Amino acid sequence: MGKMFRYKAIDNDGRIRTDRIEAENLLDLEQRLSVMGLDLINFREHKKGALSRGSKKINRKELINFSFQMQQLTKSGVSILDGLKDLGDSLEHGRMKEILSGLVDSIEGGKTFSEALAEFPESFDSVYVTLVKVGEESGNVAEVLHDMAENIKWQDELISQTKKVMIYPAIVSVVVLAVVSFLMVYLIPQLIPFIKDIGGEIPLHTRALIATSNFMTDYWYLVFGLPLAIFFALKYIAKRKPAVRYRLDGYKLRLYLFGPLMLKTNLARFASYFAMMYSSGLTVLESLKIAENLVNNTVISTAIARARSLIEEGEMISDSFKSVEIYPSLVIRMLRVGENTGGMDEALLNISYFYNREVKETVEKMEAAITPVLTVILGMVMLWIMASVLGPVYDTLSKMKT
Repeated sequence: MGKMFRYKAIDNDGRIRTDRIEAENLLDLEQRLSVMGLDLINFREHKKGALSRGSKKINRKELINFSFQMQQLTKSGVSILDGLKDLGDSLEHGRMKEILSGLVDSIEGGKTFSEALAEFPESFDSVYVTLVKVGEESGNVAEVLHDMAENIKWQDELISQTKKVMIYPAIVSVVVLAVVSFLMVYLIPQLIPFIKDIGGEIPLHTRALIATSNFMTDYWYLVFGLPLAIFFALKYIAKRKPAVRYRLDGYKLRLYLFGPLMLKTNLARFASYFAMMYSSGLTVLESLKIAENLVNNTVISTAIARARSLIEEGEMISDSFKSVEIYPSLVIRMLRVGENTGGMDEALLNISYFYNREVKETVEKMEAAITPVLTVILGMVMLWIMASVLGPVYDTLSKMKT
């Protein structure tokens, strides 16, 4: 593993450049800077916060831009090596420039483009590397890069939409919880003596309010801390116990409203990647093996693995997915049509398009429905508090009049 150096260098235009880069030694450092069009002035080893190769990944936007730019360059007849150098020269600094420099070094050292990409697993996943390798073998690298850029762009939009529907209710729920907690912990305890001093029989709903307020006041650390403790404990256990994670992922798919959304999102991602890999020349079994790691739910990934095993034993693709009993009938029908017509990649793209549209529609419906629901919940809590506080006062005043 190389060392991280902090360097000062001068470029071809005479401008001074300062940045960090990974290299094995001084000679390797000078060679890397030379590839970037820089002449070394001075350097020092950078130990704190040094970034090793693959330790920090680039974001999706950078990956999309890289894929589109490389696709355009290779499509125009520019070699992979020259394209990487051109992209590196267009960047001032940052992790992307370091990666481009590393890719250039690896390719000049005799490695293929896919082998060079594999040295940065945090930025280029197994699907990306595998498809580029297939593109190299078939001579369609530009087409593969275009498909990957489009797919990553689609995935980024899908994740953004899903996060949108998850984050919004979470924020509103926190606000509702904060208001209710303020009323229970601060306001109600000040009104309890007044309610008791009025005299008379205290109604059941008022006694329930007093009990709830007392519990939250006395055990507030449990009310707020216990859910967080349970959440992080389950997360910790799930990482180390596959059986626990499998069960939790099963519960997630059964959650009201959110469960179907998770299932549709994962089905859309799976179908999109499966179609892209299959159309690029990978076999069904190879595509499924890679796709197992693309979904964010162990129940779905286990179902894919079981389907792959059944296909290996000789079953039809549609029958195999039907046997695992997790995929909707629509998916099975489309797969069967793809098998019968020989257009499996088109059938998979239809599945991806259908569920992508379903996710968007579900997000829009949930976003429109969540605000009124949470408003009603807050209104009911406020009504309960007002009735519990003002009810005894009204009863006392009524008795005084009579």
